[in-house]
Amino acid sequence: MRLLVLLAAAFLVTVFQAEAQVYAPYDGTDEYDGYHNDDPYSPYPPPPHYDAAPRYREPLYDRRRPFKRSTEGTIVIATREHTLVYTTASGEQFVYPIAVGREGKQWYGITRVVSKRMHPEWRPTANMRKKNPRLPKVVKPGPANPLGTRAIYLADGLLRIHGTNDPSSIGTNASSGCFRMYREDVEELFEMVQPGTRVIVQR
Repeated sequence: MRLLVLLAAAFLVTVFQAEAQVYAPYDGTDEYDGYHNDDPYSPYPPPPHYDAAPRYREPLYDRRRPFKRSTEGTIVIATREHTLVYTTASGEQFVYPIAVGREGKQWYGITRVVSKRMHPEWRPTANMRKKNPRLPKVVKPGPANPLGTRAIYLADGLLRIHGTNDPSSIGTNASSGCFRMYREDVEELFEMVQPGTRVIVQR
């Protein structure tokens, strides 16, 4: 009888430990809506520490000056400043701190929003699971999900703007190319932007 009690206790400890698994932030691509890349930017998991970069500071007033009219209704990402600025069609601006790609993982150019997803699932690619067999096929929405509570997919199929399960990375060069935001910020941006919104990524 005592042996059965000990075995049951060991089983419960194993189950609770499995449920408490937290996955490190990841910014590669998955198989959502056909955007699949079997060779992600970098192997899972990311490095234990992030590239050196200035911690995020509240943008100075002169960085809040209005952009040209051509940027109205546009997201402008200033990579070096770790800042995302969304200018509405009426000219109102929203400024957010973000995490950007590590050196060698950064992308610059013009793209657009193609889709959005609330509480996205994270699906490691087959190549990632081969490198790390412990990865599950899918991570359901929740605090362990590296994509956070919102994901905004961009037209190139490789990048997205999303939340994170590592808010301490905001303001640094931390990701594999995507743009991480605080939960409250990405949820606010998610409600405002629509598919077709232009996205300009600057150095």
